[in-house]
Amino acid sequence: MYSRVSAAPLLYDSDYSTSNCESNSDSESNLLREDVHEVKTIELFSVVVRVVKTLNWKVTRKVCFPIAVQKYGFDQSLMGFKMFVYVYACAEMQMEVYALLREIVCYYQKAQLNMFGLLCALLDSPGDAKGSTFLVNALIKVFASNNMLENAIDAFEQARRIGFQPGIRSCNFLLKCLAEDNERDSLVTLFKEMKNYGPYPNLYTYTIMMNFYCSGHHGQGTVDIEEATNILEEMETIGISPSIVTYSVYVLGLCKVGLIELAWDLIQELKRNGRPLNCYCYNAVIYGFADRGEPDKAMQVFNEMKNVGIAADVYSYSILIEGFCRCGDVEKGLSLFEEMGNNNIIPSLVTYSSILKGLCRNGLMEISLNWFKKIGASGYEYDQHAYNILITGFCVQGDMDSANKLLEEMLNNSLAPNPVSYKSLILGFCKIGSLEKALKFFNNMREAGFLPCPVTCNHVISGYCKEGQVKEALRLIDEMRDLGISPNMFTYSAVINRLCKERKSEKALELIPVMLKCNTFPSVVIYSTLINGFAKQANPRKALMLYTKMLKVGICPDSVTFTILINVLSTGGRVKEAYNLFKEMISKGLEPDKISYTSMIAGFCRSKDMKKAWGLFQEMVQSDIVPSVVTYTCLIDGFCKVNHMDMATMLVDEMNKNTVCPDQITYSVLIRGCQKLGYVDSARQLLNEMKNRGILPYEVVLVRQTMGLIQGRREKEKCFCKAHMVYFQLFWFRAIEKSCGDGGPRKDDGYAF
Repeated sequence: MYSRVSAAPLLYDSDYSTSNCESNSDSESNLLREDVHEVKTIELFSVVVRVVKTLNWKVTRKVCFPIAVQKYGFDQSLMGFKMFVYVYACAEMQMEVYALLREIVCYYQKAQLNMFGLLCALLDSPGDAKGSTFLVNALIKVFASNNMLENAIDAFEQARRIGFQPGIRSCNFLLKCLAEDNERDSLVTLFKEMKNYGPYPNLYTYTIMMNFYCSGHHGQGTVDIEEATNILEEMETIGISPSIVTYSVYVLGLCKVGLIELAWDLIQELKRNGRPLNCYCYNAVIYGFADRGEPDKAMQVFNEMKNVGIAADVYSYSILIEGFCRCGDVEKGLSLFEEMGNNNIIPSLVTYSSILKGLCRNGLMEISLNWFKKIGASGYEYDQHAYNILITGFCVQGDMDSANKLLEEMLNNSLAPNPVSYKSLILGFCKIGSLEKALKFFNNMREAGFLPCPVTCNHVISGYCKEGQVKEALRLIDEMRDLGISPNMFTYSAVINRLCKERKSEKALELIPVMLKCNTFPSVVIYSTLINGFAKQANPRKALMLYTKMLKVGICPDSVTFTILINVLSTGGRVKEAYNLFKEMISKGLEPDKISYTSMIAGFCRSKDMKKAWGLFQEMVQSDIVPSVVTYTCLIDGFCKVNHMDMATMLVDEMNKNTVCPDQITYSVLIRGCQKLGYVDSARQLLNEMKNRGILPYEVVLVRQTMGLIQGRREKEKCFCKAHMVYFQLFWFRAIEKSCGDGGPRKDDGYAF
């Protein structure tokens, strides 16, 4: 190379003198063009000569490869730049070689030339090993840093084939780029080739591989802790001692897969063996325990770290503060924040945000506002995240005025609401029943170009349903599908629930095929809602049919489903079937609740099987389930029907003892029982007791409610209502005196049992 470069000035003189001796007039113009080209070429190589002599980078930079190609032609330019590269390569001037190669590579890329042949075109004689190896390493780095990984791998393989072994640094750089780009296959192949043929992996190589497997960026989306462990064992086998960074990465990997105790044991072992440790190792374990909801264990690791003389950093404190605040222990979080200040550790915005979230979760909104102001006073600029924490906090509390004020302040600070802001406001207004305002923000969110998430849509749909606007809810479901938002089980559940409340269970049932068409399978809650809907419409046949279908599709009923069916069967006089379901519920490990027991007791009382009713009542009490006024009333009614007034009276005494206050229906049942047996004095005594307790007979309450509808029309009719009240009270006294009629709780008494 040097002989060619040094010959350039002689060539320049010779060619120049020859061109002046030409005298043939026919070829004069052609010769002139050749002369110009040769002069230009000589001009390029004269620059090369200057660079050889001086290594002056300023001189080289004046020659740009794309312009050189236009001026001197591609072949001559490539030759000249190859000389530049070799000059600087022999001088081991890495930055200069990198810049020149990058310029050539960029030209190849724009001109769509064959990049795979570039290495062969640039390599000089095989004997010049030093410069060639330097060039290979630089070219691999140029390819890798410009994400041309396939070309980088090809350059690595070409170099090995022609006898040049790339350096360990360039190979590690290529490995790192392959890892960052998740090219698992190429990464593993290159790593194996390095182990088999060289350059042999060093500590940094193994750390790159460790980081790849522990970071979760290996094409599987999860940490491959098994491969990471193999890397650690392989290092120990070949005698490469892992560094503190290698161990830190491995500890983090263990924590990511939930092996936090194993990570902590490793740290303890490293400490016993005198291996160096840093706060990153401890922070990984602190984060693992805190993220798992065990801040106390995280605190133990934190204290151990301080005891061994490793200073906690801002991340250590921030992780702990977030952990304690998430678990509701804001006081401990504030204590750690104060400790940070005492140790001259400046809190980050993340630290402040953790405290802010903790305060909001605990409903301490006034303190949260003061803390919010403290963030600004500490020199941090408010961001969307900080505002969203407060807005969400106020929305959860239902304080929408304060949430709106913060939104206005946010806008005044040139911070636009993001999806989180809109979602919190929409959910907040839906929560307080202000659907109109919720819809305003819902529409604003869409106009701002944000796609609502299914949860946001579900709350709006639920809001429509609460207002009785089922058509609007169904229209929004259609819009969700058009926007690519998949309606889920909760979406349809709100609509089905509303339709069933409106006694339109058949219409609700029509939504099941629509759900299945969208790959949304009805849950036990939806089936229970439908069964209950048909039960309330006095259609037990359809309710039981749905139960059978539910079992066929593999959905297991829960205690709510069983309770609804028990009530349906017992109300319909099918007490034996109801009791079989009751026992089946218990056999499936579902514990009957107050309503289940009361439903079953009401069924037995209705069929006058007081032995079983009383047995279930005793079982209920022994299970620490407190009977309600409804439970007592059903039993009292049952005993009155079989003329066991002593048991009825005993139950009333027990109610008073257990501070369960009898209601209108309880007294009505007792009075009717007394009427039946001719106990007029007892009936009158019960009526007086009702009056003393301020409880009106149930029939009087019904009339008052009915007349209340008229009261709002004309004020003068209030007197009319009072007259009717007196009339009905007198009617009750007369009824008692005459001791007429047979009693018992009826459906219009307010109990469905």
